[in-house]
Amino acid sequence: MTKIRLGLLFGGRSVEHEVSIASATAIHKALDPSRYDVTLLGVDRDGHWHRGSPELPPASSLEGEVVNLPVAAGERGLVRWEQGRVEPAGQLDVIFPILHGRGGEDGSLQGLLELAGVPYVGSGVLGSALQMDKEASKRLFAAAGLPVLDWMLLRARELERDADAAAERALRAVGLPLFVKPANQGSSVGIHKVTHPEELLPALRDAAHYDVKVLCERAVEAREIEVALLGSDPIEASVPGEICSQREFYDYEAKYVDEDTELLVPAPLDPDQTARVRDLAVRAMAALEGAGLGRADFLLERSTGKFWLNEMNSLPGFTEVSMFPRLWEASGLPFPTLLDRLVELALERHRESEALETLYRRS
Repeated sequence: MTKIRLGLLFGGRSVEHEVSIASATAIHKALDPSRYDVTLLGVDRDGHWHRGSPELPPASSLEGEVVNLPVAAGERGLVRWEQGRVEPAGQLDVIFPILHGRGGEDGSLQGLLELAGVPYVGSGVLGSALQMDKEASKRLFAAAGLPVLDWMLLRARELERDADAAAERALRAVGLPLFVKPANQGSSVGIHKVTHPEELLPALRDAAHYDVKVLCERAVEAREIEVALLGSDPIEASVPGEICSQREFYDYEAKYVDEDTELLVPAPLDPDQTARVRDLAVRAMAALEGAGLGRADFLLERSTGKFWLNEMNSLPGFTEVSMFPRLWEASGLPFPTLLDRLVELALERHRESEALETLYRRS
């Protein structure tokens, strides 16, 4: 069997650089060496791509030779500079991008891969951008009739012009308690729960360090439920899982540092709740043009039993403690098989795209 030449792309310039390396390490371990010829592609903090040895841990790739992916559709070849000349540096059949955060899952990388004509795992340009932007996604969720908590948007320039007025507007529109979030960020970076008025302005200013759009959203006492998703037509939903953190909310430390954060897979829900949240997850991914994979995050309000759709994640974590692979494992799809399925979906989506006409043909 001819092996699939797979580029595992990770790292990046976002604050989730280290998380991306951890995800790539777990994926690299699980890929079947009899099926894949893997090229490790580490993106450093300056945005340069480095090719590493597949015999070494992915993190070491960041010290490897610098390569580029030319925007030349159909060639699917990496290049490098050698004594002032451009030299071939390997062919790729598909890229598995696991760059979390800005520049990796916001549609910009997907645009590069589209222009280069390389099949890739995950959502396309539009789906990636929509899922990354928490405020834009909430507008689309609401338009699709999906349950979302009250929210409002502040922009960084509003804070610069009159921070007190911006904070007052958020308090009037949403009330306390509320969450402050950078609209385009992952791994709970820059998120704050605000329970007293004097906490709001520092939270807004911190969130504005990470994005020019800041979301203010009503907070509820809730359980955190997640559903993993595969495909695009149809979209398949995993069993739900629940996150139990000792912290006030599931922040960066709870996700990647705390050892007492517990993931319950499957989540202790009754059959009705399970069916409802899986249906909402499928509808959420479809509303945001998701494809390949995704994870829908929900809040199950304790006082009402109502599910609130929190967000969609187009490139969920693949670390050893990440919910996405664990949910599919519990749904009957082991990690190596899950990766095979994601690659198959990427190649299938690319074939469909390639079959579209690019020339106008008069009938």
